Parts: sequence; structure tokens; C-alpha cells
Amino acid sequence: MNVFDRLTLPNGSTLPNRIAKAAMEENMADADQAPSEALMRLYQAWADGGAGLLITGNVMVDGRAMTGPGGVVLEDDRQLGKFRQWARIGRSRGAQFWLQINHPGRQMQANLGQPTWAPSAVPLDLGKLSRHFSTPQAMTPEVIADVIRRFARTAQLGEQAGFTGVEIHAAHGYLLSQFLSPLSNQRTDEWGGPLRNRARLLLEIVRAVRAVVSPGFAVAVKLNSADFQRGGFSAEDAREVVRMLEGQSVDLIELSGGSYEAPAMQGQARDGRTLAREAYFAEFARDIRKVASMPVMVTGGIRRRPVAEEVVRSGVDMVGIATALAIDPHLPRDWKQGRDSAPALLPITWRNKALASLANMAVVKFQLGRLSRDRQPDPQVSPLRALVLQQAAAACRTRRYRRWAAQRASR
Repeated sequence: MNVFDRLTLPNGSTLPNRIAKAAMEENMADADQAPSEALMRLYQAWADGGAGLLITGNVMVDGRAMTGPGGVVLEDDRQLGKFRQWARIGRSRGAQFWLQINHPGRQMQANLGQPTWAPSAVPLDLGKLSRHFSTPQAMTPEVIADVIRRFARTAQLGEQAGFTGVEIHAAHGYLLSQFLSPLSNQRTDEWGGPLRNRARLLLEIVRAVRAVVSPGFAVAVKLNSADFQRGGFSAEDAREVVRMLEGQSVDLIELSGGSYEAPAMQGQARDGRTLAREAYFAEFARDIRKVASMPVMVTGGIRRRPVAEEVVRSGVDMVGIATALAIDPHLPRDWKQGRDSAPALLPITWRNKALASLANMAVVKFQLGRLSRDRQPDPQVSPLRALVLQQAAAACRTRRYRRWAAQRASR
């Protein structure tokens, strides 16, 4: 078995190879919070690059709940034409193209001017950066029911637009991950307490999505293998959640890890454990593969073909690649043609881990911005320069988002 073998999903559809462009948060929405021309150009580069599966960055199910000010929103059919164009581009070279659908919960910046909802009124702990995030309100049963409906509606609209699947984001400390963690979910009702209750929202959303899309439309779940915080969501919890997803017509589980508070998805863990430089969630994936009947994909640090091949030979079904594809969007094609490309960014060794995490994301977004303008990436860019540019761009996008949100509220 190798990374260029085809993979048939439980729904009967096929992926042309086992390399996925994993989600990265592009923050490239237009003034209507819809896919922009820049975003289209970016995905054309990835479509041309040869990955068998493309997964979008965050697509928000609620325009009031944003992971970032330039996020794409799909909550009604007003901008469906742009989503259709995006879907055509992503599928233009034969790849499947999935929307990653998400709600940030408490991981939403306060300056966006929206109320923040979470399982419980537990604020983020980011040291001095915590002030940028509001203490959330505990979600009422009515708000929970609305979130379930919104995930299902976004998936339904995604299928109408021509996407071949959705990935429900239950990792990286966003809302569904917050429900799964006993640190952020301190509820005492049917949505909190034992893991079965903490997983209830994810399971209800999976069922609601599957009920409104066709059998051939892929439904995947992105799950933390662990959140790398003492007393939080553990690898044992992840195995149990995967068991709960059995029989729910889930077509793939993607495993990653971490959150804003412990950004292990970037190679850092709060508990101090050393993570391998590449494929640093592969061990978790191999373990969970033993209890999963659906295909399993691992994302995190993979940038060399020998590592990708080793992961697949170990029994993991797919490899998700993010940062390396921001540097070289044609990496799968290069590998297939025998070129041993291994793109990498400069390491960021700043003492402030939260700031280093922001700088790492800024450097990646710097590469995405260049690709969206048909320019070559610059992996040697200064992290400080990238962060300053990113913060300036975010301020502009925040002002634009607030104008859009005000117009939306006045309809």
C-alpha cells in the first residue's frame, strides 16, 4: 500500500490517492463573507497539485460565530453561486472537495463585537492574550438546538453547491471540542458530565447532517487525539468517541490535537512531551485505527514522502498535509514524479508560546496570500514581519466584518 493507491470510503465514493490537503484557516472571504477570487486562485493551485482530497479552511455555520474576521460563512443560499464556483475549482482535477464546517465557541475574538457562547462560562487561559477573548455565556438548550440545525443546513447547502462532503470540526478547541473536554464543559445537564453526555452534541450533529444529505455525500469528523492539557480530553476519550461514531455513517475520522491554549497541532504540547518532527499524531492514529471501522486520516507535520508512506504502511488510511502544501501546493505531483521535495518553514523558538503560535499561523497565512496572488511562497519570511502584516490585515478584515454583521442584523 502506498500514498498513491485509491481509497474507497464507506459511502462508496473513491479518493484517487491517500494524500489530503488538510484544512488551513485562510481568512480570505470577500465583503459578503463568501469565497473570494483570491480564495478561488488559491484552491486552483491545490487542485492542480495532485492531492486526492481537498478540505477547506473553516466554513462557519453561523455568521455571528467566527474563528476569524475573514472567515467564509455558509448559512443560507444568498451566496451559493460563489460556492458553486469554488466547488468546481476544487474538483477540476479529479479530487474530492469537502467543506470543513465549524463553530468557534469561546475561541472567538472579542473585537468582532458578537456574543460568545460555549458549553460553560469558562474563559480561555492564554496569559496576557486572554484579554482578546470574552468570557463566554453558557449555551442554553435553545442555542444548542440552533447550532445543530445550522451544521445540518450548512452541509445541505454544501451538497447543493457541488462539494462532495463535509468535515465536522470537533478538534483544536473549537465548540464541539469544548463540549468534549471536561475542562471547558462543566455542565451538569444531559450535555455535560460523563463522556457520553459531552459527546452528545457531536453525535447529534452527525445524525442531523446525515439526515439531510445524500448517501453518497461524505460526512467526516475531525477529532483531537488529545488536547494536551492535564485533566482534559485524552487519548482514551478519543478512542471512546470513535467507538460512539460507529454506526453513524461516518466516512472518515481525521486525527489532530491541541487548541489555542495548547497548540500541539503546531508541534508544541503544554505538558512538555517531545513530539516527533513529522507525523507527530501518527502514533495516536495507529492506536485509534484498531477500534475504528471507518478510514482514519492523520494530520500534523508531514512533509516528506518516506514519512507519508510509513504512515500509510502502518495502517493509517490517509495523510493530511497542511503547512507543506502552503509552501509547495504541487507537492503530491512532485512526489509522484519522483522528486523528493520536503518543504519546511523556519522554526519559531520564541519563549512566549502563545505568541509563537500566532506567529506560526501568520507565516503560513503569508504563504497562502502569495499563492492567492499567483506568486511563489517565501518560506524564509521573518516570523515577526509575517505577524505584523497579519495583524494589520486582521484589523482591516475586522472592520469589514463588523460592517457586514451590522448590515446582516438590520435585515
